Amino acid sequence: MSSLQFGGFPVVNITQILVDQARQRPDALAIVESAGEGKRALTFAKLADRSARAAALLRSAGLRNGDRVLVFQPMSIELYTALLAIFRLGLVATVLDPTAGRGHIEQCCDIARPKAFIGPARAHILRFLCRGLRRIERHFVTAGWAPWATHWSTLERFEALDSITPCNASHDALLTFTSGSTGIPKAAVRSHGFLLAQHEALAESIELEAGEVDLPTLPIFVLANLASGVTTVIPRGDLRRPGFIDPEPILAQLERHRVTRTVGSPALYARLLHGARGVRVHNARGHASPELRSESGESSLGTLEKLYTGGAPVFPPFLQELRSALPKGRVIVVYGSTEAEPIAHLDWNEAEPADLDAMYAGMGLLVGEPVRQVDLRILPNRWGEPLQAMTAVEFAGLTLSPKQGGEIVVSGPHVLGGYLNGVGNKETKFRVEGVVWHRTGDAGYLDVRGRLWLLGRAGAVIRDERGTIYPFAAECAASQLPWIERSALASRNGERVLAVQLAPRAPADAALRVEETLCWAQLDRIVRLPRIPVDRRHNAKVDYPQLEKELDRYGH
Repeated sequence: MSSLQFGGFPVVNITQILVDQARQRPDALAIVESAGEGKRALTFAKLADRSARAAALLRSAGLRNGDRVLVFQPMSIELYTALLAIFRLGLVATVLDPTAGRGHIEQCCDIARPKAFIGPARAHILRFLCRGLRRIERHFVTAGWAPWATHWSTLERFEALDSITPCNASHDALLTFTSGSTGIPKAAVRSHGFLLAQHEALAESIELEAGEVDLPTLPIFVLANLASGVTTVIPRGDLRRPGFIDPEPILAQLERHRVTRTVGSPALYARLLHGARGVRVHNARGHASPELRSESGESSLGTLEKLYTGGAPVFPPFLQELRSALPKGRVIVVYGSTEAEPIAHLDWNEAEPADLDAMYAGMGLLVGEPVRQVDLRILPNRWGEPLQAMTAVEFAGLTLSPKQGGEIVVSGPHVLGGYLNGVGNKETKFRVEGVVWHRTGDAGYLDVRGRLWLLGRAGAVIRDERGTIYPFAAECAASQLPWIERSALASRNGERVLAVQLAPRAPADAALRVEETLCWAQLDRIVRLPRIPVDRRHNAKVDYPQLEKELDRYGH
């Protein structure tokens, strides 16, 4: 990676990194996935060969450098076979969430205009429902049967493609979309240079070492594994709802494959902890609850040596619970975003008693030092207002000092420089003497040691006659009460209202105890909700717009 260059100069196609691993570790397992009662696995050499044959198949269909290929394939061997084939040819892998609804798919297809579609038979059913999918010229079905589609297994008939399309740093490699919940979806384009830079940042920050066995839950981490010689075990379960996943199959995988590391959502690990205890709890709708914390019993997460978690708030009590489940392992918090992953990280063993006291006193959530590859600053919170280009002197004058809260902005080679066609750039990007900076939308501050503390979403800050309060800081402080499963602070008609989701064994005077614990927050009301709504992706972030509806629904 030391020869990596940016700014339009030639760089190796990211596929070359995998090919290098296949040469160095041909017989080592690259990916393992469950298949019925058994398993399916490919070595690095076999994955390289299979993806090269898939590239030959795609090229025979007339796909050429720069064409976009829509991939509707869950985490699997076939997903990475397809991605590596796409990258090898200089095509652009286009990924979106098929569960987001037909309207979302139509919008994304209108923006991307893909030339080919890859997915299992159930994904091809959508072609009959979506005009945008019907416009796609070429179709490949990875499992089952679909009309007018070439079966993926025909790749076996092709000779492996030896050549790798040369790409420069700015050549598009991966196109993904935001949810579009606030309007038209934004298309995030990741170039080959970006993916290589992200791999370098991830490999260092999450300490990827060849020969390790990882169970990751986000597709991008698998690419980093493949580029680092790390074996990937695909989790067995519906990763679209990590907070409701059946823990037993995954716990069995941890033991069977001697998994040494894992990266995932806190909601998933809450499920695994309960499964490790043999505890099954259900909510009012009959679903396994991702939030409940057992008051007794011990759990162990097998052979794990490193557990990385993030993508959603991970408060101290749960981190301590995870650390107890890994007496010989480490628990590391990773902070990042879709546009910049990773940004900061914290080994929970390094959290000091004074840090815990500060978090419980409303000072926010400590997420550690920014990674070496990122430049991070704190600016006055002007979220919702575009920032104009500025000089380095102006930028320095705007940057806040340690312990001053504001907007978190970042820049670096693995920070997304913009969206397709510039849609969304005005709201989230600005330039300092030509260098692009990304506005994360999060609020926080740096302490005197250079560590980052999160205060929550920049747009969620509450300002009233009593001053300024960040809901996230109050929610972090409330987590210290063991019978609070989740909390959320909202401003209602000028009042500070804390909604709480309580465990069954909560004390009768719960509201009074919360008020005493969070006296510094000057709460007006504490109300109980049967369930505080969370995001669909991680099942762990508070969904504040939906929270407002729930408060209305229950008359609060």
